[in-house]
Amino acid sequence: MNQQKKCSLKKHSEIDAIIYCQECNIYMCNKCLNYHSELFENHNKYELGKENINTYFCKEESHRAELKFYCKNHNKLCCTACISKIKGEDYGQHTDCEVCLIQKISDEKINKLKDNIKYLEDISLIIEDSMNELKKIIIKIDERKEELKIQVSKIYTKIRSALNEREDQLLLEIDNKFNEFIFDEKLIKQSE
Repeated sequence: MNQQKKCSLKKHSEIDAIIYCQECNIYMCNKCLNYHSELFENHNKYELGKENINTYFCKEESHRAELKFYCKNHNKLCCTACISKIKGEDYGQHTDCEVCLIQKISDEKINKLKDNIKYLEDISLIIEDSMNELKKIIIKIDERKEELKIQVSKIYTKIRSALNEREDQLLLEIDNKFNEFIFDEKLIKQSE
């Protein structure tokens, strides 16, 4: 949310500014604008409220020019001074760079953004389909897990039953053998 700029004059610091002067780098209320216009009629003045004026001017202190270009090498907005080669001045940081008009790069970026949004929407659909398939697989795995548990339980029930049966047989055989031995022992004792 953009905060309303106030007039740069201390006496009017509580009054909302309506104009920005690029050359003076000041904000002016209606009262100050009249005096300023009489003194500096050729200054570039921009009406506030329609757009954030600070984003349209070069931040280089000595330039104070409108940003009209884009440097592709440095991914940076530039003014005419940034791309100009002026002898003896600290200008021209982007003279050897690939520079284009802001509108051209804006259109390129908007188209790239639209492509990226479309790509992300497609990916989102693919992910959603994959998630649905994954949910189905998880349900099948859970069903298979329960089936395996039932099968293992049945097998071990059969094994336990067979072991119990075999245990009973062995115990009976032991009893029979001992009973025969005892019977034979009784016979031997009787015969003596």
